[in-house]
Amino acid sequence: MADIEKQDVQKVEHRKASLEELKQATTIDTVHQDEALKVLAQYAGDMNWTPEEEKKLTRKIDRKLIALLCVTYGLQYYDKAMLSQAALFGLRQDLELSVGNRYSFSASIFYLGFIVGSYPAILMAQRFPIERVASAIVAVWGICLMCSAACTNWQGFYAQRFFLGFLESGISPMFMLVVGGWYKKQEQALRMGAWYCCTGYVSAVSPLINYGLGHISGGALNSWQYMYLVAGAITILWAFVIYFFMPPDPIRAKGFTDRERYIAVARMRANNSGVRNTHFKIEQLWESLLDIKFWLIFATAFLIMIANGPVSSFIPIIISGFGYNRLNSLLLTLPAGAIIGTIELAAPYLAYRVPRIRTWIIAFCQLGTILASLLLWLLPRGAKGGLLFACYILASFGGGYAVLMGLQIANTAGYTKRSVTSSGIFVGYCLGNFVGPLLFKPKDAPGYAPGFVAVLITSIVAAALAIVYRYVCIFENKRRDKTSAEGFENAFEDDLTDKKNPQFRYTI
Repeated sequence: MADIEKQDVQKVEHRKASLEELKQATTIDTVHQDEALKVLAQYAGDMNWTPEEEKKLTRKIDRKLIALLCVTYGLQYYDKAMLSQAALFGLRQDLELSVGNRYSFSASIFYLGFIVGSYPAILMAQRFPIERVASAIVAVWGICLMCSAACTNWQGFYAQRFFLGFLESGISPMFMLVVGGWYKKQEQALRMGAWYCCTGYVSAVSPLINYGLGHISGGALNSWQYMYLVAGAITILWAFVIYFFMPPDPIRAKGFTDRERYIAVARMRANNSGVRNTHFKIEQLWESLLDIKFWLIFATAFLIMIANGPVSSFIPIIISGFGYNRLNSLLLTLPAGAIIGTIELAAPYLAYRVPRIRTWIIAFCQLGTILASLLLWLLPRGAKGGLLFACYILASFGGGYAVLMGLQIANTAGYTKRSVTSSGIFVGYCLGNFVGPLLFKPKDAPGYAPGFVAVLITSIVAAALAIVYRYVCIFENKRRDKTSAEGFENAFEDDLTDKKNPQFRYTI
């Protein structure tokens, strides 16, 4: 009898304990705190894990996430860079873009749409499931891309380019948030480079597709229209893949056990930043705007991307100016894609393997662009070998920019602040891409000397700003070292920003 009473008492106590756990689990404050607290508070298993467990989990995250990010970003670059390849096959003539600076502005206006769309997209990604937002955006931009084939004049094409930029703008900032939510600081640079390098590698594949489409003649449509239709159809199909398979963050991702989910969230304490918080915090917005480090990265992104004007909009045209026909000019762009894709992958890998050299890598990558600008400015038109080499290394800045994105994520804590600054760096990216094509005017063809002088100057200044950023971070880290040692206990407390958490240390 006593044993039965004792068992009843134990059951009652167990129910009370369970009820208390339920209360704790359901009263977690996610208005002010990170949603990752739910995962940490509700987990009842062993809170320690081995390095082997974490490595196995990291590989699983890579398998589920990286391929999706790579293909999506590759498609984005394929779609937006279609302009330079279509320009060789009658686009400029059919839409009257050969007059004045119309072609250059058709490249630039895309990035006006990018600027307008980046913040609304990132706000939606914070408020709603990020994989749904991403898939919807990709589907709609695929439709918009196909509409390029319906344009009959330059005014309609301008409108299409603006809205295409508006729709594509959110993907890169969203991906920065996704990487920041899944990976530790030292892991982020390599993963960021993995998807960013697709801007180069896709440039080694898309000309082959368009080379085939460029042979179409005598049909109802011109070959450049088929290029847009095929690219848009591929993009729409890929949107469904994102919707069903993209793991958005450790909190809601499918296919993970409770223990894997717990480790995925708990290991992020090493970043001293949150994983996900759906509440926009105005104080973090103001902190972002008053942070000198954000403005240094913003200015660096702007200056780096001025060189992307000739890369994304003029390289096939510039190569054609060396005396090659349009089909051969398209094929001669292939080595540039392979070389730059490799640089964009190697630079983040080096940042991943060697500590404290990220800002040096950014500056070093600018040297390739500086050399290419000098060659394209000064070499005679008959030096085809040297000019082609310059075209192939002109986009060396891409490796530094991939590292720059990872640096921005690693050095920003607070979910709203990270959202704002992730979009902010892309505003700088867009402004640089807007200005770049406008520096290459028809009257300066085929050498475009004034444009390459501008690229030379801005590339040098961008390298210098990367070094300035390095020493600003070193100064701040030394100041904090005098007052406190680095620790992780504040990682999820009230979604602290890097400025509010004295234990945060900046990566250089």
